[in-house]
Amino acid sequence: MTNEEALSPRGRIATIRSIQYEGLQIDKQVSEILNTCVQCRGCEPACPSGVPYGRLIEAAKNEMAVQHRSAPWWQRFGLRLLPHHRLLVIGTPVLAIAQRLHLIPKRAGLSPLPLRLGSPVVATSPTPDVWLFTGCVMDAWQRSTHRSVAALIDAAGLSYGIPTKAGSCCGALHSHAGLSAEAQALAKSVMTSMPGTSPIVVDSAGCGAALKDYGHLLGTPEAVAFSERVFDIHEWLEPHMQSLMAAHMPVKHKIDVVVQDPCHLRHVQKSHLAVRSILSPVANLIETDDDGLCCGAGGAYSVVEPELAGQIRDRKVRNILAKSPAKKTLVASANPGCLMHLQAAGLIVKHPVDILAEALGLVPTTDQLQKKGKAQS
Repeated sequence: MTNEEALSPRGRIATIRSIQYEGLQIDKQVSEILNTCVQCRGCEPACPSGVPYGRLIEAAKNEMAVQHRSAPWWQRFGLRLLPHHRLLVIGTPVLAIAQRLHLIPKRAGLSPLPLRLGSPVVATSPTPDVWLFTGCVMDAWQRSTHRSVAALIDAAGLSYGIPTKAGSCCGALHSHAGLSAEAQALAKSVMTSMPGTSPIVVDSAGCGAALKDYGHLLGTPEAVAFSERVFDIHEWLEPHMQSLMAAHMPVKHKIDVVVQDPCHLRHVQKSHLAVRSILSPVANLIETDDDGLCCGAGGAYSVVEPELAGQIRDRKVRNILAKSPAKKTLVASANPGCLMHLQAAGLIVKHPVDILAEALGLVPTTDQLQKKGKAQS
Protein backbone atom coordinates (compact mmCIF):
# COMPACT_ATOMS: atom_id res chain seq x y z
CA MET A 1 0.00 0.00 0.00
CA THR A 2 2.96 2.36 0.61
CA ASN A 3 4.84 1.69 -2.69
CA GLU A 4 8.09 1.75 -0.71
CA GLU A 5 10.66 -0.92 -1.62
CA ALA A 6 11.75 -1.33 2.00
CA LEU A 7 8.16 -2.22 2.95
CA SER A 8 7.75 -4.80 0.19
CA PRO A 9 8.36 -8.54 0.82
CA ARG A 10 11.71 -8.28 -1.00
CA GLY A 11 12.70 -5.26 1.08
CA ARG A 12 11.72 -6.93 4.33
CA ILE A 13 13.65 -10.10 3.41
CA ALA A 14 16.74 -7.94 2.80
CA THR A 15 16.27 -6.39 6.25
CA ILE A 16 15.85 -9.80 7.89
CA ARG A 17 19.02 -11.09 6.18
CA SER A 18 20.91 -8.02 7.42
CA ILE A 19 19.76 -8.71 10.98
CA GLN A 20 20.73 -12.37 10.77
CA TYR A 21 24.03 -12.20 8.88
CA GLU A 22 25.30 -8.64 9.18
CA GLY A 23 24.35 -7.78 12.76
CA LEU A 24 21.92 -5.00 11.81
CA GLN A 25 20.56 -3.41 14.98
CA ILE A 26 16.81 -3.43 15.43
CA ASP A 27 16.19 0.29 15.81
CA LYS A 28 13.02 2.34 15.27
CA GLN A 29 13.36 2.27 11.47
CA VAL A 30 13.93 -1.49 11.31
CA SER A 31 11.00 -2.04 13.68
CA GLU A 32 8.72 -0.02 11.42
CA ILE A 33 9.79 -2.02 8.37
CA LEU A 34 8.92 -5.33 10.02
CA ASN A 35 5.98 -4.33 12.24
CA THR A 36 4.05 -2.86 9.32
CA CYS A 37 3.92 -6.28 7.65
CA VAL A 38 0.38 -7.66 8.01
CA GLN A 39 1.80 -11.24 7.82
CA CYS A 40 -0.83 -12.29 5.29
CA ARG A 41 1.78 -14.44 3.52
CA GLY A 42 0.19 -13.66 0.17
CA CYS A 43 3.71 -13.18 -1.18
CA GLU A 44 4.51 -16.90 -0.73
CA PRO A 45 2.29 -18.36 -3.50
CA ALA A 46 3.29 -15.43 -5.74
CA CYS A 47 7.03 -16.07 -5.28
CA PRO A 48 8.52 -18.16 -8.15
CA SER A 49 11.41 -19.22 -5.90
CA GLY A 50 9.13 -20.45 -3.09
CA VAL A 51 10.80 -18.35 -0.38
CA PRO A 52 9.24 -19.30 3.01
CA TYR A 53 8.55 -15.70 3.98
CA GLY A 54 6.31 -16.71 6.90
CA ARG A 55 9.15 -18.55 8.61
CA LEU A 56 11.53 -15.64 8.03
CA ILE A 57 9.26 -12.94 9.45
CA GLU A 58 8.38 -15.23 12.35
CA ALA A 59 12.06 -15.59 13.31
CA ALA A 60 12.61 -11.85 12.96
CA LYS A 61 9.58 -11.11 15.13
CA ASN A 62 10.94 -13.43 17.81
CA GLU A 63 14.21 -11.49 17.91
CA MET A 64 12.29 -8.21 17.97
CA ALA A 65 10.19 -9.41 20.91
CA VAL A 66 13.36 -10.29 22.85
CA GLN A 67 14.49 -6.68 22.36
CA HIS A 68 10.97 -5.37 23.15
CA ARG A 69 10.66 -3.97 19.64
CA SER A 70 7.63 -5.99 18.57
CA ALA A 71 4.51 -6.01 20.75
CA PRO A 72 3.84 -2.88 22.87
CA TRP A 73 3.11 -3.41 26.57
CA TRP A 74 -0.65 -3.10 26.16
CA GLN A 75 -0.66 -5.77 23.44
CA ARG A 76 1.40 -8.12 25.63
CA PHE A 77 -1.03 -7.49 28.50
CA GLY A 78 -4.01 -8.28 26.28
CA LEU A 79 -2.41 -11.45 24.96
CA ARG A 80 -1.78 -12.67 28.52
CA LEU A 81 -5.52 -12.45 29.18
CA LEU A 82 -6.53 -14.67 26.25
CA PRO A 83 -5.78 -18.03 27.95
CA HIS A 84 -7.97 -16.96 30.90
CA HIS A 85 -11.16 -17.79 29.11
CA ARG A 86 -13.51 -17.07 32.01
CA LEU A 87 -12.23 -13.49 32.22
CA LEU A 88 -12.68 -13.07 28.47
CA VAL A 89 -16.25 -14.36 28.60
CA ILE A 90 -17.16 -12.18 31.60
CA GLY A 91 -15.43 -9.14 30.11
CA THR A 92 -17.05 -9.32 26.68
CA PRO A 93 -20.43 -7.79 27.69
CA VAL A 94 -18.50 -5.04 29.52
CA LEU A 95 -16.53 -4.31 26.36
CA ALA A 96 -19.76 -4.39 24.35
CA ILE A 97 -21.32 -1.75 26.60
CA ALA A 98 -18.16 0.38 26.44
CA GLN A 99 -18.25 0.10 22.67
CA ARG A 100 -21.85 1.29 22.52
CA LEU A 101 -20.94 4.23 24.77
CA HIS A 102 -18.21 5.12 22.24
CA LEU A 103 -15.45 4.45 24.78
CA ILE A 104 -13.65 2.16 22.32
CA PRO A 105 -12.30 4.03 19.27
CA LYS A 106 -13.70 3.04 15.87
CA ARG A 107 -10.17 2.89 14.49
CA ALA A 108 -9.79 -0.41 16.35
CA GLY A 109 -11.81 -1.89 13.47
CA LEU A 110 -14.22 -3.98 15.56
CA SER A 111 -17.82 -4.63 14.68
CA PRO A 112 -20.35 -4.49 17.57
CA LEU A 113 -19.46 -7.06 20.23
CA PRO A 114 -22.29 -9.26 21.53
CA LEU A 115 -24.10 -8.21 24.71
CA ARG A 116 -25.31 -11.80 25.17
CA LEU A 117 -23.06 -14.73 24.36
CA GLY A 118 -25.68 -17.45 24.33
CA SER A 119 -25.10 -20.95 25.64
CA PRO A 120 -21.73 -22.62 25.05
CA VAL A 121 -21.41 -25.81 23.04
CA VAL A 122 -21.54 -28.90 25.27
CA ALA A 123 -19.69 -32.09 24.34
CA THR A 124 -21.82 -35.04 23.30
CA SER A 125 -19.22 -37.69 24.17
CA PRO A 126 -16.10 -38.06 26.35
CA THR A 127 -14.59 -40.19 23.58
CA PRO A 128 -15.81 -38.27 20.55
CA ASP A 129 -15.68 -39.03 16.86
CA VAL A 130 -14.33 -35.52 16.36
CA TRP A 131 -13.10 -32.65 18.53
CA LEU A 132 -14.41 -29.10 18.07
CA PHE A 133 -11.71 -26.57 18.99
CA THR A 134 -13.45 -23.55 20.52
CA GLY A 135 -10.50 -21.27 21.35
CA CYS A 136 -10.60 -17.90 23.09
CA VAL A 137 -11.90 -14.90 21.11
CA MET A 138 -14.02 -17.08 18.83
CA ASP A 139 -15.88 -18.62 21.78
CA ALA A 140 -16.43 -15.24 23.42
CA TRP A 141 -17.38 -13.13 20.40
CA GLN A 142 -18.73 -15.62 17.83
CA ARG A 143 -20.03 -18.52 19.88
CA SER A 144 -23.01 -18.95 17.54
CA THR A 145 -20.62 -20.23 14.87
CA HIS A 146 -19.51 -23.02 17.21
CA ARG A 147 -23.18 -23.94 17.65
CA SER A 148 -23.55 -24.12 13.87
CA VAL A 149 -20.54 -26.44 13.64
CA ALA A 150 -21.91 -28.61 16.44
CA ALA A 151 -25.26 -28.84 14.65
CA LEU A 152 -23.55 -29.88 11.40
CA ILE A 153 -21.46 -32.55 13.14
CA ASP A 154 -24.58 -33.86 14.85
CA ALA A 155 -26.47 -33.87 11.54
CA ALA A 156 -23.64 -35.94 10.07
CA GLY A 157 -24.41 -38.56 12.74
CA LEU A 158 -21.19 -38.09 14.70
CA SER A 159 -20.35 -37.20 18.29
CA TYR A 160 -18.10 -34.30 19.24
CA GLY A 161 -15.96 -33.26 22.17
CA ILE A 162 -14.90 -29.87 23.52
CA PRO A 163 -11.34 -29.15 24.76
CA THR A 164 -10.71 -28.94 28.48
CA LYS A 165 -9.77 -25.56 30.00
CA ALA A 166 -6.16 -26.24 28.99
CA GLY A 167 -7.17 -25.69 25.37
CA SER A 168 -8.58 -22.19 25.80
CA CYS A 169 -6.11 -20.42 23.46
CA CYS A 170 -4.09 -21.71 20.49
CA GLY A 171 -1.31 -19.09 20.70
CA ALA A 172 -1.68 -17.79 17.13
CA LEU A 173 -1.67 -14.12 18.13
CA HIS A 174 1.33 -14.73 20.39
CA SER A 175 3.26 -16.24 17.48
CA HIS A 176 2.38 -13.28 15.25
CA ALA A 177 3.74 -10.93 17.91
CA GLY A 178 7.00 -12.89 18.20
CA LEU A 179 6.20 -14.23 21.68
CA SER A 180 7.38 -17.75 20.86
CA ALA A 181 7.83 -18.96 24.45
CA GLU A 182 4.23 -18.07 25.29
CA ALA A 183 3.00 -19.63 22.03
CA GLN A 184 4.90 -22.86 22.75
CA ALA A 185 3.49 -23.09 26.28
CA LEU A 186 -0.05 -22.63 24.97
CA ALA A 187 0.52 -25.21 22.22
CA LYS A 188 1.57 -27.82 24.80
CA SER A 189 -1.56 -27.09 26.83
CA VAL A 190 -3.83 -27.35 23.79
CA MET A 191 -2.34 -30.73 22.92
CA THR A 192 -3.32 -32.10 26.35
CA SER A 193 -6.86 -30.76 26.02
CA MET A 194 -7.88 -33.04 23.13
CA PRO A 195 -6.32 -36.49 23.69
CA GLY A 196 -6.62 -39.53 21.49
CA THR A 197 -6.54 -39.79 17.72
CA SER A 198 -9.90 -38.31 16.68
CA PRO A 199 -9.84 -35.48 14.11
CA ILE A 200 -9.84 -31.90 15.38
CA VAL A 201 -11.97 -29.40 13.46
CA VAL A 202 -11.34 -25.65 13.67
CA ASP A 203 -13.72 -22.94 12.46
CA SER A 204 -11.23 -20.06 12.74
CA ALA A 205 -8.73 -19.85 9.86
CA GLY A 206 -6.04 -18.28 12.04
CA CYS A 207 -6.43 -20.85 14.82
CA GLY A 208 -6.47 -23.71 12.33
CA ALA A 209 -3.23 -22.52 10.75
CA ALA A 210 -1.63 -22.30 14.20
CA LEU A 211 -2.70 -25.80 15.28
CA LYS A 212 -1.50 -27.26 11.99
CA ASP A 213 1.89 -25.63 12.64
CA TYR A 214 2.49 -27.11 16.11
CA GLY A 215 4.86 -29.66 14.60
CA HIS A 216 7.12 -26.82 13.49
CA LEU A 217 6.54 -24.67 16.58
CA LEU A 218 7.44 -27.43 19.07
CA GLY A 219 9.57 -29.70 16.90
CA THR A 220 8.47 -32.95 18.59
CA PRO A 221 6.98 -36.15 17.11
CA GLU A 222 3.97 -35.70 19.40
CA ALA A 223 3.34 -32.21 18.04
CA VAL A 224 3.66 -33.43 14.45
CA ALA A 225 1.14 -36.21 15.13
CA PHE A 226 -1.23 -33.72 16.75
CA SER A 227 -1.03 -31.32 13.79
CA GLU A 228 -1.88 -34.14 11.40
CA ARG A 229 -5.21 -34.54 13.21
CA VAL A 230 -6.23 -30.91 12.58
CA PHE A 231 -8.71 -29.99 9.83
CA ASP A 232 -10.28 -26.74 8.84
CA ILE A 233 -14.02 -27.18 9.33
CA HIS A 234 -14.73 -26.75 5.61
CA GLU A 235 -12.27 -29.41 4.47
CA TRP A 236 -13.67 -31.76 7.14
CA LEU A 237 -17.27 -31.08 6.07
CA GLU A 238 -16.56 -31.54 2.35
CA PRO A 239 -16.81 -35.36 2.26
CA HIS A 240 -19.94 -35.23 4.47
CA MET A 241 -21.88 -32.84 2.24
CA GLN A 242 -23.64 -35.49 0.16
CA SER A 243 -25.17 -37.18 3.21
CA LEU A 244 -26.01 -33.81 4.82
CA MET A 245 -27.83 -32.60 1.74
CA ALA A 246 -29.64 -35.93 1.31
CA ALA A 247 -30.93 -35.80 4.88
CA HIS A 248 -32.52 -32.36 4.47
CA MET A 249 -35.08 -30.82 2.19
CA PRO A 250 -33.60 -29.32 -0.99
CA VAL A 251 -32.81 -25.63 -0.59
CA LYS A 252 -35.68 -23.79 -2.27
CA HIS A 253 -33.95 -20.48 -2.77
CA LYS A 254 -30.22 -20.00 -3.12
CA ILE A 255 -28.92 -16.70 -1.82
CA ASP A 256 -26.10 -14.72 -3.41
CA VAL A 257 -22.85 -14.85 -1.43
CA VAL A 258 -19.57 -13.05 -2.10
CA VAL A 259 -16.66 -15.23 -0.94
CA GLN A 260 -13.80 -13.56 0.94
CA ASP A 261 -10.80 -15.80 1.59
CA PRO A 262 -8.98 -15.22 4.90
CA CYS A 263 -5.24 -15.20 4.23
CA HIS A 264 -4.48 -18.02 6.66
CA LEU A 265 -7.09 -20.19 4.97
CA ARG A 266 -5.97 -19.46 1.41
CA HIS A 267 -2.21 -18.93 1.63
CA VAL A 268 -1.28 -21.02 4.68
CA GLN A 269 -3.82 -23.87 5.00
CA LYS A 270 -4.71 -23.80 1.29
CA SER A 271 -8.23 -24.97 2.20
CA HIS A 272 -10.19 -22.12 0.61
CA LEU A 273 -11.66 -24.24 -2.18
CA ALA A 274 -13.48 -26.34 0.43
CA VAL A 275 -15.46 -23.23 1.40
CA ARG A 276 -16.85 -23.15 -2.11
CA SER A 277 -17.63 -26.87 -2.01
CA ILE A 278 -19.76 -26.62 1.13
CA LEU A 279 -21.52 -23.40 0.11
CA SER A 280 -22.28 -24.14 -3.54
CA PRO A 281 -25.26 -26.45 -2.77
CA VAL A 282 -26.99 -23.65 -0.83
CA ALA A 283 -25.73 -20.40 -2.39
CA ASN A 284 -24.89 -18.67 -5.65
CA LEU A 285 -21.21 -17.90 -5.16
CA ILE A 286 -19.69 -14.65 -6.36
CA GLU A 287 -15.92 -14.31 -6.69
CA THR A 288 -14.02 -11.04 -6.34
CA ASP A 289 -11.34 -10.02 -8.85
CA ASP A 290 -8.52 -9.39 -6.35
CA ASP A 291 -7.14 -12.96 -6.29
CA GLY A 292 -7.40 -13.31 -2.52
CA LEU A 293 -5.79 -10.05 -1.43
CA CYS A 294 -5.73 -9.40 2.33
CA CYS A 295 -8.57 -7.54 4.09
CA GLY A 296 -6.20 -5.90 6.58
CA ALA A 297 -7.37 -7.59 9.79
CA GLY A 298 -4.17 -9.61 10.30
CA GLY A 299 -4.85 -10.88 13.84
CA ALA A 300 -4.15 -7.83 16.01
CA TYR A 301 -2.81 -5.81 13.04
CA SER A 302 -5.99 -3.73 12.70
CA VAL A 303 -5.51 -2.55 16.29
CA VAL A 304 -1.73 -2.06 16.18
CA GLU A 305 -1.60 -0.48 12.69
CA PRO A 306 -5.12 0.95 12.22
CA GLU A 307 -4.21 3.38 9.44
CA LEU A 308 -2.56 0.80 7.19
CA ALA A 309 -5.20 -1.80 8.08
CA GLY A 310 -7.88 0.70 7.07
CA GLN A 311 -6.24 1.33 3.71
CA ILE A 312 -6.00 -2.40 3.02
CA ARG A 313 -9.63 -2.88 4.04
CA ASP A 314 -10.78 -0.02 1.81
CA ARG A 315 -9.22 -1.81 -1.16
CA LYS A 316 -10.94 -5.06 -0.20
CA VAL A 317 -14.31 -3.33 0.28
CA ARG A 318 -14.02 -1.71 -3.16
CA ASN A 319 -13.46 -5.13 -4.72
CA ILE A 320 -16.45 -6.57 -2.87
CA LEU A 321 -18.68 -3.64 -3.78
CA ALA A 322 -17.76 -4.13 -7.43
CA LYS A 323 -19.73 -7.39 -7.11
CA SER A 324 -22.22 -6.19 -4.51
CA PRO A 325 -23.50 -2.63 -5.05
CA ALA A 326 -24.79 -0.80 -1.96
CA LYS A 327 -23.26 -3.39 0.41
CA LYS A 328 -26.39 -5.56 0.23
CA THR A 329 -24.96 -8.93 -0.77
CA LEU A 330 -23.95 -11.32 2.00
CA VAL A 331 -20.19 -11.88 2.35
CA ALA A 332 -18.78 -15.20 3.61
CA SER A 333 -15.56 -15.07 5.66
CA ALA A 334 -14.10 -17.96 7.64
CA ASN A 335 -11.99 -16.04 10.18
CA PRO A 336 -13.26 -14.02 13.16
CA GLY A 337 -10.81 -11.15 12.65
CA CYS A 338 -11.63 -10.76 8.94
CA LEU A 339 -15.35 -11.10 9.61
CA MET A 340 -15.44 -8.38 12.27
CA HIS A 341 -13.05 -6.12 10.35
CA LEU A 342 -15.31 -6.19 7.29
CA GLN A 343 -18.48 -5.85 9.36
CA ALA A 344 -17.02 -2.67 10.86
CA ALA A 345 -16.85 -1.29 7.31
CA GLY A 346 -20.60 -1.75 6.94
CA LEU A 347 -20.69 -5.05 5.04
CA ILE A 348 -23.04 -7.92 5.88
CA VAL A 349 -20.69 -10.79 6.77
CA LYS A 350 -21.26 -14.29 8.10
CA HIS A 351 -19.13 -17.37 8.64
CA PRO A 352 -19.65 -19.99 5.87
CA VAL A 353 -20.77 -22.66 8.35
CA ASP A 354 -23.43 -20.29 9.72
CA ILE A 355 -24.72 -19.79 6.17
CA LEU A 356 -24.78 -23.56 5.58
CA ALA A 357 -26.38 -24.48 8.92
CA GLU A 358 -29.08 -21.82 8.47
CA ALA A 359 -29.81 -22.94 4.90
CA LEU A 360 -30.27 -26.54 6.08
CA GLY A 361 -32.53 -25.45 8.92
CA LEU A 362 -30.18 -26.73 11.61
CA VAL A 363 -29.94 -23.40 13.48
CA PRO A 364 -32.22 -20.32 13.57
CA THR A 365 -31.60 -17.62 10.98
CA THR A 366 -30.70 -14.07 12.00
CA ASP A 367 -34.24 -12.92 11.16
CA GLN A 368 -35.74 -15.67 13.33
CA LEU A 369 -33.52 -14.73 16.27
CA GLN A 370 -34.42 -11.05 15.91
CA LYS A 371 -38.17 -11.87 15.87
CA LYS A 372 -37.72 -14.07 18.94
CA GLY A 373 -35.86 -11.29 20.73
CA LYS A 374 -38.62 -8.77 19.95
CA ALA A 375 -41.29 -11.20 21.14
CA GLN A 376 -39.49 -11.78 24.45
CA SER A 377 -39.01 -8.05 25.01
